[in-house]
Formats: sequence, C-alpha cells, structure tokens
Amino acid sequence: MYICSVQKHFFMDNLISFRKADICAGDNVVVYGLDMDVAPGERVYIVGKVGTGKTSIIRTITAENAISGGHGEVCGFTLEGIRSRDIPRLRRKLGVVFQDFQLLMDRSVRDNLDFVLRATGWKDRKAADARIDEVLEAVGMETKAHKMPHQLSGGEQQRIAIARAILNSPELILADEPTGNLDGETASGILELLDKLGKEKGTAIIMVTHNLDIVERYPGRVFVCSGERCEEQA
Repeated sequence: MYICSVQKHFFMDNLISFRKADICAGDNVVVYGLDMDVAPGERVYIVGKVGTGKTSIIRTITAENAISGGHGEVCGFTLEGIRSRDIPRLRRKLGVVFQDFQLLMDRSVRDNLDFVLRATGWKDRKAADARIDEVLEAVGMETKAHKMPHQLSGGEQQRIAIARAILNSPELILADEPTGNLDGETASGILELLDKLGKEKGTAIIMVTHNLDIVERYPGRVFVCSGERCEEQA
C-alpha cells in the first residue's frame, strides 16, 4: 500500500499508528478497522468486556499477533510483513506488564532482571548491575533483590514486573490489567507508581482495564472495544 510522504511524517511523530487495521486472535478477526495514534507521553486506556479484543490489540502492538488488513506502525516498525529478526528490536522499545506478573519463579529478583538485560544485549556486568539497582529503587524494591518471587506479596511481584518493564527505558509501557489480581489498596500503589513513571520519564502508557474507576482517577484517552470495533470515546 502506497503511503504519501505527508502520511509517513505523521506516522513517525507517533509511537503507535494504526489505520483501518484488522486485529486478529489466532485466525479470527476480533477488531475491524482500528484507527489509533499514540504520541510520546500519552496515557491511553483500552476498555471493554471480556473477549472484545483488548488483549489482542496489545499482542498486535508487540508483534505477537499479525494484522490481517490495514496498516500498523509501532516505534518506527511497520507491523505488516515485519521480519522475524526485527521483532526483538521492536520489543526492546516496549515494556510490558501483565496481570499475572510472569516472573521466573526459579530465580531471584535480581536474576529475573538480569535475565532480561542479557536477553536484550547487555554485556557490561557493572553497567547491568547498576541498572538493576536503579530500577529497583525506582519501584521501591531496592531491598528485595535477593528474594525469590514466592517470598514476595502480589503487589511486590507486580512492582518487580514493572521494574522489569522499564529496564531498557522503553518509549511505551503496555499494561494488561496490571491490577487485576491485587486488592484495592495494593492496586492503588501500583497505579500511583505507573502514574509517577509516566510523568517523570515521559513514557507513554497504554493500559487495558475493565475498571472504569481507574480511568476516572487517572484521566487519559479512552478506546472502547465493542461489537468487533475499537473506537475512541469522545
């Protein structure tokens, strides 16, 4: 598909640009014709009932799912036809926080974070250790580096998951129901942390949630998934 130079410049100004993109889950299209732009530093919510395509959009942004039609661009990478060797390069620009934490349970907090740094090309041991200390301090977990994940509370595990997500100073954090498994007080702490990181670092945040109280407490742009569409709320 030909894209004029004006459109190319427009896409490059955004971290994310979708144009009439069909979003898939497996072989099935779950969201038709998605139009979405996300600029640096923005907070964007994707809301809707279970099964309406919210998580599929996140998986498309990370190039886990392919788009079956239209155009998608994330952090300078065109999604349609993206080469396998470019997917890790794209993902280094993203930080992802999951509802179920997805920590490696057989290694310590420090080793969880070190695993990510090694996988993304960090070779300087001193620099890697310093970066781990920095992100643990940023999430208030600097005294927990030696702990195993099972020794931490749910809220502490999620803080480590956020530390992992920001290791490579991502341009964009994707948070998929990050407070879904946490009690109200702990969830508030996680939301405050994400809000602080967004404001201090200028990191864009896309959060999938079904909790509209979060949207009211931390305002941002809202996209609603319903009826095989996902459209921005006026």
